[in-house]
Amino acid sequence: MLAINLSMALIILFRVLFAREVLDMSFFPTLLLFTTIFRISLNVSSTRLILMSGDPGNVVMTFGSFVGGSDIIIGGIVFIVLVLIQFIVINKGSERVSEVTARFTLDAMPGKQMAIDADLNTGAITDAEAKQRRDKIQQESAFYGAMDGATKYVKGDATAGLIITLINLVGGTAMGVMNQGLGFAEAIQKFGILTIGDGLVSQLPSLLISLSTGILVTKNSAEEDFSGTLVKQLFGTSQVMYIVGGVMVAISVVTPLPKLVFIPLGIGLIAYGYMTQNEKKEEQIVEEVQQAETEAEEIRKPENVVSLLSVDPIELEFGYGIIPLADVNQGGDLLDRVVMIRRQIALELGTVVPIIRLRDNIQLNPNQYIIKIKGIQVTEGEILFDHYMAMNPGYVEEEITGIPTFEPSFHLPAIWITESQRERAESLGYTVVDPPSIIATHLTEVIRSHIAELLTRQDVQGLINNIKETNPVLVDELTPKLLNLGEIQKVLQNLLREGISIRDLLTIFETLADHAQTTHDTDVLTEYTRQALKRAISSKYFAANETTSVVTLDPKVEQEIMSSVKQTEQGAYLTLDPEKTREIMNSVEEEVGKLESMGKNAIIITSPIVRMYFKKMTEDYFSDLIVVSYNEVESNVELQSVGMVTA
Repeated sequence: MLAINLSMALIILFRVLFAREVLDMSFFPTLLLFTTIFRISLNVSSTRLILMSGDPGNVVMTFGSFVGGSDIIIGGIVFIVLVLIQFIVINKGSERVSEVTARFTLDAMPGKQMAIDADLNTGAITDAEAKQRRDKIQQESAFYGAMDGATKYVKGDATAGLIITLINLVGGTAMGVMNQGLGFAEAIQKFGILTIGDGLVSQLPSLLISLSTGILVTKNSAEEDFSGTLVKQLFGTSQVMYIVGGVMVAISVVTPLPKLVFIPLGIGLIAYGYMTQNEKKEEQIVEEVQQAETEAEEIRKPENVVSLLSVDPIELEFGYGIIPLADVNQGGDLLDRVVMIRRQIALELGTVVPIIRLRDNIQLNPNQYIIKIKGIQVTEGEILFDHYMAMNPGYVEEEITGIPTFEPSFHLPAIWITESQRERAESLGYTVVDPPSIIATHLTEVIRSHIAELLTRQDVQGLINNIKETNPVLVDELTPKLLNLGEIQKVLQNLLREGISIRDLLTIFETLADHAQTTHDTDVLTEYTRQALKRAISSKYFAANETTSVVTLDPKVEQEIMSSVKQTEQGAYLTLDPEKTREIMNSVEEEVGKLESMGKNAIIITSPIVRMYFKKMTEDYFSDLIVVSYNEVESNVELQSVGMVTA
């Protein structure tokens, strides 16, 4: 059993040395408890044999005789030195490192969780990979917390071993004098050797396991075994070997130290450094050859056609000159801004923006970028990487020199200025933005204008599942009994198309459940839903405690529109005369121009039954026109009509 104890300690030590990461030994704290109990049990058994017969076995006797040389003083000193090393150096250090590591691991958990969430939001990892990384973080935290307590086992074991050793020495000597008729000197010599042997045969495995504990808690999380890392870090730099070898040779020359020891050692280190340098050159050549072969193999590999069939919902492609903005290693924060865009749209419109793919495209101009929706380019822009864009808000009188351009999101006139001009431009009142902000703003506006078509049935199902957790009765009543998934999707898309937030899904679903029993026309259901959301619509378009200037619709025009509505199985559509439509559009352009000249939003107020048809009629001519019905305006909102659309 003593031999098994020693072999187990060696197995644990070398297993720790070859562990690639700490979680490879995740049961180490429990293992410490079992080995400690096993070692103490052997100590108790050997103590019983020493006190009863003075013959604990050949292993204990050999350890005491060999280490002490049959001299109790030498054996005692060696034993005390080992105990001091274990107590003061290894146990104390391991205990402190375990405590600090456990604390810092726990403090670092929120940051690691946020990093995983960021990678998941940007599409860098999948849900399965995120779950695996979260589990690993939790396992590491639990491991270091357990190690913080388990190191107390080792310390307590060493203390118990020391006490048992004193008991063996005093009790054995007394038993030898009283029961075996030995003299005091002979008894203390005999039982002193046995006590030292028993102490060493238990303390040596304890020392090895303490060393294993220290190695494990001081090991970093790199997935590489300790021995390989140690050799690379100590002896992997040839310049260090040259310097140390030269110093060793020089010491032997200028001092009377033994040359037969220092000169061969120095020459050996220099030779090892030369070998290391050659090995690194060979490894570099092999890596280059393997990389070339891998690239060639990729070229020869048949195309995976299936992967080419998928289309990313949103893509941002940019030239090589914009790469530093997206490269975190070069200080770029474009990826972080993309994450913030998805959060902003989610809070503003209540829908989840699909993953935004960022990729470089060498076919583009260096400073050019394009935005694609479902694989089709919808817009583009160009920036100057080391410049800032300055825009005149309208009240700046003094002009600043720069490169004339247009802001890509709203096509406003702007000027590219240098870093040195930025402070002066801001002091004059210019609005100054950096290139990442320009791209992020442009991308945000494109997503807003296309968010309706990006809302898929799968997204709608996710929204339904989310609200079902708190309102299962409502969801069960609405779908699929009253409306199917596609019909709910159409209503939500109609709202998003006009910039109405669908975040208040409870109100939307309640309204749909109330009116879906009488009609399944998604356009009509959208109007009912808008009226239920009138508080949100009023707060979006009309300022509180202010009179809002609007344009109204002539009742005659409303009547003409309603009389031209044709109902079919596929829905309603307008059959208005083209000439009449042109007259109405001319009037809309004239009245909207009045509002824009006043610096106001282009808002037209109509009756509820006409609103959706009038919006459909004007959306091809005026994309930013806001059409609101009287039923969508809160009673406390003050409106002032500055014109009327006539025909």
